Amino acid sequence: MNESYGWTEGAPDPEVAAEPSGAGEHGRVDAPDTAVTATNGTDGTNGTDRGDGTDGTDGTDGAGPEGAGDAADTSGEPEDRIGGEPEDRIGGEPEDRIGGEPVAVSADRELPELTSDADLACALEALLLVVDSPAAEESLAGALEQPVDRVTEMLRTMAEDLRDRGSGIDLRRVGEGWRFFTRDTYAPFVEKLLLDGQRSKLTRAALETLAVIAYRQPVTRSRVAAVRGVNVDGVIRTLLARGLIEESGTDPETGGTLYVTTELFLERLGLSSLNDLPPIAPLLPEVDSIDDI
Repeated sequence: MNESYGWTEGAPDPEVAAEPSGAGEHGRVDAPDTAVTATNGTDGTNGTDRGDGTDGTDGTDGAGPEGAGDAADTSGEPEDRIGGEPEDRIGGEPEDRIGGEPVAVSADRELPELTSDADLACALEALLLVVDSPAAEESLAGALEQPVDRVTEMLRTMAEDLRDRGSGIDLRRVGEGWRFFTRDTYAPFVEKLLLDGQRSKLTRAALETLAVIAYRQPVTRSRVAAVRGVNVDGVIRTLLARGLIEESGTDPETGGTLYVTTELFLERLGLSSLNDLPPIAPLLPEVDSIDDI
């Protein structure tokens, strides 16, 4: 048998990959009796796949020449690691971290100190910006863990400061709580931006009916109809659906349902109580006789 590098006389040419640069004689082996596929020939990790089943993963030098490559284990990492990381780590981060940042745990977070009035005002602003209905002093004080008296005084101070500065934001107490409003001067710009002609307005009949209920509540449907001189059943249903009025018991004399305005009514008008309504005479002079109906 003539020995040559990588083939046996009379045998088909073995599949030999391109020899890497600088491999030298370590890239060649004496041909065994079986065909050799030399995939790399430089180390044991990519080693040669031999026809007798030996390769670089069994702890032997894959290429054969001394020093050509060390034995390679199955993964290159300890058994308790997966993909180069410990099994108790996912994506290379500890379990209490996501995307490289610590996971915020609200139960362990300490509330900022609100010792100064400036810090308290900032905290109140943050709360009032996210509420969708007027927030009571007690609710705000509970969220901030501050005395109710201190929170109430600060709300009044903030309202005065916004008014004195001519800010576009107005802080008012409406109904049973506080809320930010757009100052009347700049309301048209807000409406133009947000409503764009899509505002759903109450009809004149609905406004008149609402005014009668607001000034003479609690009042029955029949008494409202007597003042307006028309049937108000449909209008009453509309006002109920909008949440501007609500039922409040029955009239002991007639048994009719009594209607009153709601907190939403005060909120929409920017009033803190019914006492803030304008005098009745200029608006509904004929309603003065409603008690006689």
